[in-house]
Amino acid sequence: MTRYAMITGASSGLGLALAEALARRGRSLILVARHRETLEPLAIELAQRFGVEVLLRACDLSQPLRLSSFVLELEEGERRIDLLVNCAGHRTYGPFLAHEWADEQDLLEVNILALTRLCHAIGNLMAIQGGGQILNVASLAAVAPGPWMACYAASKAYVLSFSEALREELGRTGIKVSVLCPGPVRSALRKIPRLDNGQRCLSAEEVALYTVRALDKNRPLIMPGRRNRWLARLPRLLPRWLTRKLAGLINRRYCPLEAQ
Repeated sequence: MTRYAMITGASSGLGLALAEALARRGRSLILVARHRETLEPLAIELAQRFGVEVLLRACDLSQPLRLSSFVLELEEGERRIDLLVNCAGHRTYGPFLAHEWADEQDLLEVNILALTRLCHAIGNLMAIQGGGQILNVASLAAVAPGPWMACYAASKAYVLSFSEALREELGRTGIKVSVLCPGPVRSALRKIPRLDNGQRCLSAEEVALYTVRALDKNRPLIMPGRRNRWLARLPRLLPRWLTRKLAGLINRRYCPLEAQ
């Protein structure tokens, strides 16, 4: 029976880079994103380039009813998913009170609720199958409060804590759980204002290559980049008031210009 790696947020950025890195290794894929018209050419290209089976599913994970329908389809289907990559995510920048609530709600639905729901549904399928692997994508922002991106940082802190807890719970079931905490990721479609140079910001392809190698080693916490690993230690060494002050200064300086 064919085994699939299912990747959410697979139409661009890190999700697409992870899909390509896995396809390069001969993995069959299920690509998930909001828009079918975006996924179709990517699925065809990956299948042709790497000779793997690539399926696609258009689903807006911020819509609970559509997510429920998708989960039911997975539970009733016969395809075996032995790697789940929860890469879909929303991000908001700027003052919390200035955001439309609908934008913050979409962020929480995707970054927290959809990720958790998929871990529950596919985790149960993996337990029946005798094992599997789950990769949840958090962020370097998960290690500290994030003024001017408060909901995003808090949602990624949830992903980090939840993933580490799941790893302990599911270890005896044969399900391996890892969490990826990248810093800012540069891609063809996403430039990082004031931070976009090769010396300070890893590309999506570099992060994806590092990640698939770390998955081979079953690492619990995957944090590409020596500089990022050093930054992640700072909140443990500094008082919390200073940590949040510094995080706020960094976020105001480096977040996209249009959010300021």
